[in-house]
Amino acid sequence: MTDLSFEVLRVEETVTVRLDGELDKVAAPAFRERLGGLSAEGPLDVVIDASRLTFCDSSGLWVLVELQRGVAERGGSLTLTGVHGVLRRVLDVTGLKAVFDEVLPA
Repeated sequence: MTDLSFEVLRVEETVTVRLDGELDKVAAPAFRERLGGLSAEGPLDVVIDASRLTFCDSSGLWVLVELQRGVAERGGSLTLTGVHGVLRRVLDVTGLKAVFDEVLPA
């Protein structure tokens, strides 16, 4: 099992989150806690860089969906970039790709 690490970079109203590792049921709560406040900050453009994400299960996907909803409620946007592997397949199979403002492949 690979842990999840993530880096949050903010430049004005754009927040970029670079994921590295596995976003699973073990990592999802800490990820949710760290990023949950973003949606409360007003309209932000959030970019999730998943190019180094090695795994994402339903818990991780749900955190991303919750983040999308929170950001959208405040007039912001959420873009997934570098989408590949398991995350791409899960988004395609579940139809959740349409939930996000933009999904860009690796």
